Amino acid sequence: MTDLDEVADGEYTAVVDSIEDGLATVFFEQDGAEVGHAVIDTTELPDDARHANAILSVTLAGEELTETDYDPERTETRQDAAQDRFDRLSSRPPTEDDG
Repeated sequence: MTDLDEVADGEYTAVVDSIEDGLATVFFEQDGAEVGHAVIDTTELPDDARHANAILSVTLAGEELTETDYDPERTETRQDAAQDRFDRLSSRPPTEDDG
């Protein structure tokens, strides 16, 4: 099962948002901007990219993933940045009573 008909042919950065019941929701980015998303069968992804937040370089042609290349370093960097943002946002700012 693929749902790639709304994403134009081309080269993209793909981010796996979630995986459920053998289907992956994947967002496609080009030049840092989201250009679409699709729900695809996880078997279309490399084995090591079958998890949430995996980042891949992909090529779409004729509504199919013709090339997929998992990028573990970029995946880790993006996860670390997201965790840092979460940590900063979740820390309580000091109040006058803390002084």
